[in-house]
Amino acid sequence: MLGPGDNPFLAALASPPRAGAITAFGAPAAHAAASSLPELPRSPAAPATPATPATPAIIAEVKMGSPRLGSLQGRVDPIAQARLYAANGAAALSVVVEPDFFFGSYELLAACRAASGLPAIAKDFVVDPVQLVWARRAGADAVLLIAALYEPEELAHYARIARGLGLAPLIETHDAADLVRLAGEPWELVGINNRDLRTFEVDLERSIAMVPLLPPGALKVAESGIRDALDVALLADSGFDALLIGESLLLAEDPAAKLRALVG
Repeated sequence: MLGPGDNPFLAALASPPRAGAITAFGAPAAHAAASSLPELPRSPAAPATPATPATPAIIAEVKMGSPRLGSLQGRVDPIAQARLYAANGAAALSVVVEPDFFFGSYELLAACRAASGLPAIAKDFVVDPVQLVWARRAGADAVLLIAALYEPEELAHYARIARGLGLAPLIETHDAADLVRLAGEPWELVGINNRDLRTFEVDLERSIAMVPLLPPGALKVAESGIRDALDVALLADSGFDALLIGESLLLAEDPAAKLRALVG
């Protein structure tokens, strides 16, 4: 298991900055590919000071669209957005790289990480370990693994490959069935998606009720549907260490002011 001293993304969440189809591609093949990767510049690891309820880390998201919003091409400048996040208190970036429904790419991830200097997580529907290699090559420090996509042994397998590549796995859950898939393994980061992806409804209270069931020792991340400082305070007081915030920042009239208000 990776720790804050091993990975910039984990370090950023532990000490948030304040504002001024599945294939048979196996683990050995992924590790062999990783061994030939050039060394990428990475943000220096921050001191591993635990986050407090008053100061959760903000993971600010860049995405170029979604099935609900359609394409945001022409409405969002992703590079400017990434720089704005870095200048206004975000601890890390989330970059949606899935191309077919979210209009992303690994090139987008590489450009946003380079422009911001922030540690970044690659968000994709990972169904082949080669996607983890692509994320690493693009400069990602972490990768999203959606628990519902895998059987428990598959989830652990993908997480081990990610760690071997230097990527911190963020395991996304939504309900109790997802948590069953986490049993028996150590986890660095576990997230709860506040949005039901079947109905798009957001329920923060449902996510808060799941907090005591999350693996002990894991950093707890609340994802999606976080609108304002009241939501931030509620989630922080409920035990979340970090908050992944997307559309409320992307679509804000003044994203910089919105982020500063969320950071506190």
